[in-house]
Amino acid sequence: MIFACEISFSGFERCPSNQSSSRNIPKILRYSTTSFRTFILSLLLSLMAGVCVSALWDTGLLSSIQAAFLLAPPEGAAEAIMPQKWIGLLLIQSAAIVAGFAIERAGARRASLFICGGIAVGCAASFLASYFLQIDVVYAPAAISVLTAALLVQAARLWQVDMFLTRHLRRASVQTHAIEGGAAHARLMSGLKLLQTVLPLDEAVIFHPDENNHLAPAARLRTEGNAVHDAARNSAWREGVELCERSVKTGKMLTMLAETGNGPASIALPLRHEGRAVGALLVRLREGYDDSDRPLLAAVSAQMARNFQRDEARQQVLKKDLFDFVSVQAAERRLASFGVVSGLLTEQRFGAQVLSETSDGHAVAYLDGTLAYVNPAMLKAARLTEELARKLDIFGLLDLFRTGVFDEPSIAVRRVLQTGDAYERELNYVERNQVLELRIALITERTRDDAGTDEEPAAQPLCLAVTVRDVTRIKEYEKLKSDMISLMSHELRTPITSINGFAELLVMDETIPEESREFLTIISNESQRLSRMINTFLAVTQLEAADKQEVLKIPLKMDDVVRETLASMHSAAKKKRIRLVEQPAARMPPVAADKSLITQVIWNLVNNAIRYSPERTTVTVSTLLEADAVRVLVEDRGYGIPPESIDRVWEKFYRVARDGQEKDEESTGLGLSFVREVVEQHGGEVAVESEVGRGSRFSFTLPRL
Repeated sequence: MIFACEISFSGFERCPSNQSSSRNIPKILRYSTTSFRTFILSLLLSLMAGVCVSALWDTGLLSSIQAAFLLAPPEGAAEAIMPQKWIGLLLIQSAAIVAGFAIERAGARRASLFICGGIAVGCAASFLASYFLQIDVVYAPAAISVLTAALLVQAARLWQVDMFLTRHLRRASVQTHAIEGGAAHARLMSGLKLLQTVLPLDEAVIFHPDENNHLAPAARLRTEGNAVHDAARNSAWREGVELCERSVKTGKMLTMLAETGNGPASIALPLRHEGRAVGALLVRLREGYDDSDRPLLAAVSAQMARNFQRDEARQQVLKKDLFDFVSVQAAERRLASFGVVSGLLTEQRFGAQVLSETSDGHAVAYLDGTLAYVNPAMLKAARLTEELARKLDIFGLLDLFRTGVFDEPSIAVRRVLQTGDAYERELNYVERNQVLELRIALITERTRDDAGTDEEPAAQPLCLAVTVRDVTRIKEYEKLKSDMISLMSHELRTPITSINGFAELLVMDETIPEESREFLTIISNESQRLSRMINTFLAVTQLEAADKQEVLKIPLKMDDVVRETLASMHSAAKKKRIRLVEQPAARMPPVAADKSLITQVIWNLVNNAIRYSPERTTVTVSTLLEADAVRVLVEDRGYGIPPESIDRVWEKFYRVARDGQEKDEESTGLGLSFVREVVEQHGGEVAVESEVGRGSRFSFTLPRL
């Protein structure tokens, strides 16, 4: 059974459901060329070939050719007799139809064996029949009709495939142009401008082979004030062209340094894509060449090579090549390639569609500086229209965000390209009451190390990403939060301090009855607890603030900090009959930390250990040296923490409830949260291990110097 899909100029139609569309494209094309419509067309072409040859035979124009395939009969025998006209016409027409049907069903390659065999057999039959039977089998007209029908049917099949392929390649060309972001020459100049922001560029030239395969300049960028006399300029130009020619031939990056070794340098890079040279890049530097610039030069030259190859391919797509037209397999390979490219382009558009739905502004720029995509949020933030955005490159876009702390976009782009680190700034526009967060990042892709070595694969630069986020409302909330903290700091501390002070004075007055002094003691203790809660809350809130520049990190010896902290806590431990033990490590390296904050961290951990340990137990504080960090460990023999609470002890306002007891009302639930905030701010980690009834082990690490 033969499955057929009817082909149309707009695509494939009415494919049967039992024929999977995921199978190879050449098979689908083969089915499409054997559809009913193409069969009728092949039949008509075969009939037309037969009619034309029959007309030539009937008028006698083929007599000389026909006589060449007849042998003279033996002496005394009659001349070869021609068949009746209707029989001859039937033979010629039948031969044409059979040849056309064979080409249509089997293809030219497989049918050629059958046709050539039939022609050879017919030739032998013509010689034998004319010599022994004196019969003319009309071989020559029939052979001519076979060849004519075969050529016409094959040409029709190639024409259908070529027309279908050309139409879709044109459509793909238009789709590709929509995401490229500019004309070829504009992209070349944008790429040279990008190099100028990174390298001490004196001159940059892009060469492209001309019709005679000689390198001709396609784009050129020169810095201002480059005054060189004509003789030296011509000499340097010839040397640069020769360097580029050698670079194209060898396929390698070539460098020509000054004689002193520290002066100007010339660098030639071949522009290669898919193993084929499409041009060359010549870069002249005012200073010496640094090998650290090699990856960037290679990446930018690869982008320029892709630009050249893409433009060249687009021009060649619209041309019809004779050799492709006469080969169905070549045309099918072109159509298969189109299927792959079309699928890749469709997948590439997915990312742009996703970015168009985000609330943040996003822009993607190629390594030649051309804007590949700008989402609607970025257009709104930059106050652009789509038409204007198409005319801008990455520098033109960043110029629209200039402000006091971001007045040189080229410097920011250069820093990102040289270091690979993202550039982040907060832009404040007072005149329009708006605050934006700007981020410029270099997107890289790590290549897979097939050699199996232990070395980390190099990161391959892909493109530049610009992100803009409107944080105006967030800043307003932060200001409101700051005002609330200021209110708590000034308006609540003052009355609490007064309450606590007067309560302590009244407690000291011996004329007040004992019962009243007991109430005053409760007031004093509770006011002190409220004051500690406010102080801890303010400390945690300040640590969570975006501006953490007030933290002063200095080299500290953790064993000294632990010793000083424990010395201040011996009286509190003695009241509860708990013994504090210090276990310092030998030759402890320093850490970079804020002494007051780290002291408060140790105090909170030791205070919790004292509070939740029974009398006549021991609290041990150890300092341990690890591979790249210093660990402080606080271990107690207290009540322990239930397993369901282990992961929540670091949360704000969370207090552990022990079995059979209420939660500790004196605890604020902020102490351990404060510990985690401080430690993580210093680049460390916190940990806890506990077993109910046997005690707990709280620890934190800080990176060593």
